[in-house]
Amino acid sequence: MIKSNGGIIGPDNVTTGGAFGRASGVFKLGEVTDLIKQSKWPTAGPGGFQVANSCRFNSASSDNLQKTPSGDGNKKTFTISTWVKRSNISSHKSIWSAGQYQSTAMVQVFFESDDTIHVSQFNAGGGQQARLTTNRLFRDVGAWYHIVAVWDTTQGTAANRLKLYVNGVQETSFSTAAYPDQNDNTGANTNNIPITIGNRQGGSLFFSGYQSECVLLDGTAAAITDLGEFNSQTGIWLPKVVTGLTFGTNGYYLDFKDASNLGNDANGGTDFTENNLTSLDQSTDTCTTNFATWNSLNQQSSISYSEGNTTFINSSGANRMAFSNFGVEKGKWYAELKVGAISNYTRLGIADISFYIPVTNAYSTNLPNSISYANDNPIYIGGSTQGNFGSFTTGDIISIAMDMDNGFCYFRKNADAWKNSGDPTSGSNGTGGFAIPNYTTKTYCFLGSSFDGGTDSTVLANFGNPSYAISSSTTDTNGFGNFEYEVPTGYFSLNTKNLAVVLA
Repeated sequence: MIKSNGGIIGPDNVTTGGAFGRASGVFKLGEVTDLIKQSKWPTAGPGGFQVANSCRFNSASSDNLQKTPSGDGNKKTFTISTWVKRSNISSHKSIWSAGQYQSTAMVQVFFESDDTIHVSQFNAGGGQQARLTTNRLFRDVGAWYHIVAVWDTTQGTAANRLKLYVNGVQETSFSTAAYPDQNDNTGANTNNIPITIGNRQGGSLFFSGYQSECVLLDGTAAAITDLGEFNSQTGIWLPKVVTGLTFGTNGYYLDFKDASNLGNDANGGTDFTENNLTSLDQSTDTCTTNFATWNSLNQQSSISYSEGNTTFINSSGANRMAFSNFGVEKGKWYAELKVGAISNYTRLGIADISFYIPVTNAYSTNLPNSISYANDNPIYIGGSTQGNFGSFTTGDIISIAMDMDNGFCYFRKNADAWKNSGDPTSGSNGTGGFAIPNYTTKTYCFLGSSFDGGTDSTVLANFGNPSYAISSSTTDTNGFGNFEYEVPTGYFSLNTKNLAVVLA
């Protein structure tokens, strides 16, 4: 979440290498408290333009959007703008491209495998005409980045012909900086040359993560202030309404508000074709309301994450764990964890966030500061068991209510009553709750843990932003989230808006 590591909000969670090191991917509530005191965190209220939806791209299913212009636009002057939240790092992933490599003229914007941002322009034979590759690394899977590339090859000064901005600031430090020749025609806005979001045409560079507020301005070299603005109080870069801008012949605006037509051009132009995307890929995790996910920076061997880091997959034949990327020391928090595929030992619950450090061959019963509900009936508190509360299996949804104000955790399976006759609203009485170990001195997050046992096991997290179908669609106390079962009064989904509410 660190600003110098590309995150739009959050504390300095770089663990190694200074501004170019790896972010931990963790929001810690205590650090958020300090930022709020310094007026460096978004306010609890809606405040300004709010982005309602994003599109979730999954590389494993080759998700992308594509359309082919039916006429030429401006090939020399145009602006690409998109907000992006990555799901994995150290992989070559395309954000946007126009054209097909080595077949047509092409321009593209993508993350390199070393986590730099790369903007380039090729001729029809594959020869490179222009390229910018940042020195800065973008490794935070919990942050939203606003990426803007502006082409204007009519400019007399070479460095003005191609500009790259991230979160409102122009990038000027590049490992490679080769600018277009004056009045170059690019592959953009060209008749019958496809535009692809989430991949490079003719390649397999499928993007993993979320994109929102996707814009092409054909014929306009936009000022960065046309597309976003700094909050005068917090200094955070925020999106602006773009509907008043000039989009030109092939321009578009994708707001992803229509789940049945994610490729809808809200500016009225030709829609994109959805490839392998469905209504389930519409998301409320956006650049103005950032939801928790599993933290894919917690990399243990033979585990993987998919669907915007909402799905944890263990194929290791060993004990593995996944952690939410929000850690809290106070407040009341709610999540639903769905069993996608069961293993011999599946544990769902909460744990001290310090266990983000990869633990080899460990599952939640090894963690002294943890509580988990096991598929073989008991509740585990640290390494000890308590009671027999019924098993769960594939397809079951376990609700978890974590009360960090009073130090109790509650569990529910599907529409059943809360286990142990629990009452998450009982406050300090903790009726039927399970005492959270050392809760006054620890930072807790949600936990999924499994042992493969010969079959891949999966845990699907719903921290308010599910990747699976919801039938009843209930929200938290503040109206956020999309949950299958009723959220206890006073409990919140894990997102940046709710952090501000709890700490206000």
